[in-house]
Amino acid sequence: MAIHKLDLGEFDEIDYDLIAIHTSLEDYRLAYFINQKLPINLSKSKNEIQINIKEGETYFSRFYYNDPEKDVSWDLIQNKNEVTQYKKENTQNLFSNVTMEVSTKVFLLPEFKKVDYFLKIENNDDTMNVSKIQILLNTIDNVSTVYTVDTNQIKSKNNLIF
Repeated sequence: MAIHKLDLGEFDEIDYDLIAIHTSLEDYRLAYFINQKLPINLSKSKNEIQINIKEGETYFSRFYYNDPEKDVSWDLIQNKNEVTQYKKENTQNLFSNVTMEVSTKVFLLPEFKKVDYFLKIENNDDTMNVSKIQILLNTIDNVSTVYTVDTNQIKSKNNLIF
């Protein structure tokens, strides 16, 4: 009988670059401007990223492009969203039987709460220069700042597996 061993270190390897983007633009407008600046064609993905928390579940928008020539995949991911809960008050006062709407901010990567979007580049293998990508993204109007994220600082790496 043969014994098969799996090396878990292979699954723990990070093979992507992560770029943080601070902007006030809507996701579809940012994707449009990125498509103009970079040689990619991001399009809205039907597979949004679902996160479950105690307040409920939320979905983060995702724009996706796969470059078959270079075998590189690009994801533009929303980092901020809201979960809305409806609470019914049953107290006997002026505002009795009022349904309250409570919104809670949710982050894809909670340790980067100020980041609006992430650009995840998988299987890059130095085919694209990340610093050149940063410079091009910084030229987009309404983009405040762009920087690479050290993937070793990310505590919630599982949220980036999709």
